[in-house]
Amino acid sequence: MKLHEYQGKSLLRSEGVDIPESRVSYFPEEAWMISMDIGYPVMLKAQVLAGGRGKSGGIKKCHTAEEVRTQSQLMFGTVLKTKQSGDNGLKIHKVLIEKALEYEKEFYVSFVVDRKSAAIALIVSKEGGMEIEELSAKSPHLIKTILINPYAGFLPFHARAIAGFLNLESKTAEVHTLFSKLYRIFMEKECTMLEINPLAITQQGRLIPLDIKIDIDDNALIRQKDIVRLRDLSEMDEDEVEARFYGLNFIKLEGNIGCMVNGAGLAMATMDFIKQAGGSPANFLDVGGVATPETISRGFEILTREKSLKAIFVNIFGGIVRCDKVANGIIQAIQNSNVTLPIIIRLSGSNVEEGWQILNNAKGNFHPAYTVEQAKDIIKKMVSL
Repeated sequence: MKLHEYQGKSLLRSEGVDIPESRVSYFPEEAWMISMDIGYPVMLKAQVLAGGRGKSGGIKKCHTAEEVRTQSQLMFGTVLKTKQSGDNGLKIHKVLIEKALEYEKEFYVSFVVDRKSAAIALIVSKEGGMEIEELSAKSPHLIKTILINPYAGFLPFHARAIAGFLNLESKTAEVHTLFSKLYRIFMEKECTMLEINPLAITQQGRLIPLDIKIDIDDNALIRQKDIVRLRDLSEMDEDEVEARFYGLNFIKLEGNIGCMVNGAGLAMATMDFIKQAGGSPANFLDVGGVATPETISRGFEILTREKSLKAIFVNIFGGIVRCDKVANGIIQAIQNSNVTLPIIIRLSGSNVEEGWQILNNAKGNFHPAYTVEQAKDIIKKMVSL
């Protein structure tokens, strides 16, 4: 789960981290009033869940009220396209109004989970304000990675290493204070990434995070009740939001074969299989191990909204969810949603005979595949139509 910049900065502020004065606005006139209260110059920062905003016109510096009024009117309601937003872009519903600070130097900082070493990787760079991928390719000597043992935590020698690398030896105490707070947020909120780009040192010698990105582990949200409340559903695809409410794991892709499976591993294998058969997966849809005829029917309803589909491939292994339940769900979906698309069905596992018997006695545009090879041949025919 991604947090907006203003939400991430709110977390930092709650831990006593010094950040620029800022408030979020929801319409242009509010942006203008906030800027008058904060004082000029201010930064207008589009709040969308994607990086690369500055290069795409999503961040503007304004010196007067008239500039704020003009730029905010241009921002609100427009679609911002960045490298991370996808081709459709993201619509701007919120803008952060932040006091612009003068600074002498900017750095890059991020905490990420390093699964290879089973540690927390703290990445710092002498150059901030640019994408770390570009910097690592062009100037790897400007980047340092420090591994933190999660059982020991952030220690004074980590702060000394950071201060020495960034030529901030005189501010080792401030470095230790700031990074200890950042590490505590990263661990307590169960983040997968906490990135500050840039971290600025002001003319008064203060270390100030100017931009922040925070990603929370989705598997931890059951424990992070306060974080779950911050989820911005307006940034998500409507079909994906609806699927989430019904306990379905659904991600929309660009393809021509819809797929419904149970289990993330089987879903990934099925998507690869569709590609090998000459098709292209139109979605990732995992109905889970406790799927019911109702949730399966809802899954079909969401799938069939995509007009580019040539067929739907149902690939179910009956473990926890029984194949007869899946069969009843397919029939219910056809009755409720008037599904006319060809449905390629491959069932195996628990109650598979009962499932096939239900489907054989029903009317529908079914194409049973008792083996993977049969399914591949049927998909090839559908794609060529």
